[in-house]
Amino acid sequence: MQLNRYLSLCGIASRRQANTLIQEGRVRVNGDPVTRLGVRVEPERDAVTVDGKAVRPETRKRYVLLNKPPDVLTTVSDDRGRRTVTDLVVLPERVFPVGRLDHDTTGVLLLTNDGDLAYRLSHPRYEIQKVYCATVIGEVADSILLKFREGVEIDEGVFVKADVRILRRGRSGKTLLEFRIHEGKKRQIKRMCMATGHRVVSLERTCFAGLKTGPLKPGAWRELTSTEVRRLKELTGTGSIPHKG
Repeated sequence: MQLNRYLSLCGIASRRQANTLIQEGRVRVNGDPVTRLGVRVEPERDAVTVDGKAVRPETRKRYVLLNKPPDVLTTVSDDRGRRTVTDLVVLPERVFPVGRLDHDTTGVLLLTNDGDLAYRLSHPRYEIQKVYCATVIGEVADSILLKFREGVEIDEGVFVKADVRILRRGRSGKTLLEFRIHEGKKRQIKRMCMATGHRVVSLERTCFAGLKTGPLKPGAWRELTSTEVRRLKELTGTGSIPHKG
């Protein structure tokens, strides 16, 4: 299997994050540093280390729902010593975040050591719905809502769209919007709002793949129920689609 998939099965990182570890030279196979993507390994034969520590596939799968607070990084480690989401979740097994929220974005974040499920939940092909509440500067006109739905250019030649509705018009010149998206481009909602002249002052993800924080306070977490895990696997077809690589 490919090395990045093996690392995700070990609960080290998502495949995309594993690619970064490989390119940074932090991964060795049988003692030799590997920096090229696409390298394949045989789990029964090859010895893999990350930062000098041997890694092996996790036997017990963990699925954690975290209500991410602000000023916490969505990563497994930080070389500057800043607080990360994995500092908040204490488990015997290592887990990694599925997708990414900006340091100042709050709300629903899933962490797991199930690499295959994480891959599918992050892949655009599965069109996983994400719901956000954004407070923006200014009163948002109906014409702007239409523009959001038809597509906004956030980069040269890059258009994205979202189903958006107004939740509340504030007296202080701010508007609370709800965004429903199936894509996950970097800072998509903030860039969409900025492109229409409305700066985001707060952003919360209220739903991811049907998961909501419910009574969880910021910084608190819980493990998913078996029913929730089963529904995520049904949603992504995990186990029913042959894996390439």
